[in-house]
Amino acid sequence: MAETRPALRAVDRLEVTILVDNSIDVFLPRTEEVRRTRLPSELPWGDGKALVAEHGYSALVSVRSSDHSATLLFDAGVSTQGLIHNMNVMEVRPQDLHSIVLSHGHVDHTQGLMGLIKRMGKQRMPILLHPDAFLNRKAVFPDKSELHTPAPNHHLLEQENVEFIEERGPSYLVEQMVLVTDQIHRSTDFEKGFPIHYSEINGAWQSDPLIHDDQALVVNVRDKGLVVLTGCGHAGAINSIRYAQKLTGIDTIYALLRGLHLTGGIFEPIIPPTINELKAIGPRLIMPGHCTGWKATHVFARELPEAFVQSSVGTRLVIESGFVT
Repeated sequence: MAETRPALRAVDRLEVTILVDNSIDVFLPRTEEVRRTRLPSELPWGDGKALVAEHGYSALVSVRSSDHSATLLFDAGVSTQGLIHNMNVMEVRPQDLHSIVLSHGHVDHTQGLMGLIKRMGKQRMPILLHPDAFLNRKAVFPDKSELHTPAPNHHLLEQENVEFIEERGPSYLVEQMVLVTDQIHRSTDFEKGFPIHYSEINGAWQSDPLIHDDQALVVNVRDKGLVVLTGCGHAGAINSIRYAQKLTGIDTIYALLRGLHLTGGIFEPIIPPTINELKAIGPRLIMPGHCTGWKATHVFARELPEAFVQSSVGTRLVIESGFVT
């Protein structure tokens, strides 16, 4: 008997605010859907707190329908203070968060948790993640050097009043208005994962190129289609989109946002097939960031100029229901 899942509810308004990313540019152009944070004009230069960039990712995701609204955090950046600093500058209240979702367990998406949780005090905060996010990881480079990425500290975070919700299947949050995909099915022949990636499993280091805890957020904006948000996109941009379509039964992709992991010699060869597939899918907005890489970002800008949006800390995307013209 076929498995049945609840339907993803359409929202009337989606806001995605970039709290942590690798770059910032306060002079980028604005549009009706793309809002940019400006430098304060009423203070002398240097007197006010400025937004900061770091090699990490975090986004504030707010959804609203006719009868409900809520805000959640997607990832937490790489430093203890970077996320909470930018939240303070942008006047985002941690106490207003409904929940936190981790795209995967790598340090550039998790290490801001402790600073955030300490700022929240005694408020109990649910954190949704795949169980593999608690694995210790490392990358082993051709010269045999290693980059270790420790897992989130389960015990320490629980002491700070965190409630971990570990899910291997798809999850619906905020009155079924946000879908967390779970482990993304790999369907393309070119998105093969990270071959130099290892995880510590049962006390031994094992090859783990697929990084199964990688998951995406999906929101359906009424009359427009799906918005797919990735953290690093280790599963691949196209795999993530196809899986979102499969889970929801909705084919129209309105936007693809954030880390697409196309940087470096291992991943640059898959830039062309990724671009070709995205041209066929035809999203109205593409905002790559974080680990997408310099070369891939410029290819996106050149090959998909009408859809491309340059990322920057402080950017706020506002996507509202209404027929696409």
